[in-house]
Amino acid sequence: MIIDQKILDSLTAAAKASPRLRMNYDLRNTPEDGSQRMLNAIEPGTVMPIHRHRSSSETVVCVRGHFEEYLYDDSGALVETVDMVPGSNVLNVPAMQWHSLRSLESGTVLLECKDGRWEPLGEGDVMG
Repeated sequence: MIIDQKILDSLTAAAKASPRLRMNYDLRNTPEDGSQRMLNAIEPGTVMPIHRHRSSSETVVCVRGHFEEYLYDDSGALVETVDMVPGSNVLNVPAMQWHSLRSLESGTVLLECKDGRWEPLGEGDVMG
């Protein structure tokens, strides 16, 4: 599969139409694939709570647009802001690291990869 501008534009249109202002595109080969690989279109104004993943790191790459990833300590204090644009950083957020993000530009799409099957965030994994 080639992920081209048509796919990115379609994903962005779906994000803009979504009440959450974000939409993902599953890149797994089959539903039985034990990984999490997705494109995530995020629009300015989407709400991403501070959260963590207990059993997986999360690798994030900016495909297009611009966003900031925020890392927090266990008390909720911001400890680092990572500016994400295409061709800049590849961010690997360790398991148990509190994090969030904010879209700074319409049309932003990121690649997100985690270990294991998708699991909803558990009690105690969303701050606030």
